[in-house]
Amino acid sequence: MQYALLIHEPEAEAYPQGEESQSWKDILVAHNAFGGEMAQAGVMRGGAGLKSTSTATTVRVTPQGRTVHDGPFAETREQLGGLYMIEAPDLDAAIEWAKKLPIATTGSIEIRPMLAAPEGL
Repeated sequence: MQYALLIHEPEAEAYPQGEESQSWKDILVAHNAFGGEMAQAGVMRGGAGLKSTSTATTVRVTPQGRTVHDGPFAETREQLGGLYMIEAPDLDAAIEWAKKLPIATTGSIEIRPMLAAPEGL
């Protein structure tokens, strides 16, 4: 089964001095080590960090049509900061990987099963 580990954390706490700061570089080192551990275990299927929400663009779909907005769709305390796609035998194994995922200070990891691609795609 494939799972997405979605990293939600407060941007201000995760990147307090911006993407060029030492704390940001320390986070990248921790994520590189975590990704290496998952690759060595054979569970890594992909993943990426995301730039800050200030770079986001949202297309909103309503009955009146589609509109484009700067920034994230929802104003929340925690933002989606990145994700890992993993292969795990079951949810319990995915949870164990999520517990190891480095987060700067506070946040959460949402574990979501991924849909299988239809035959022929």
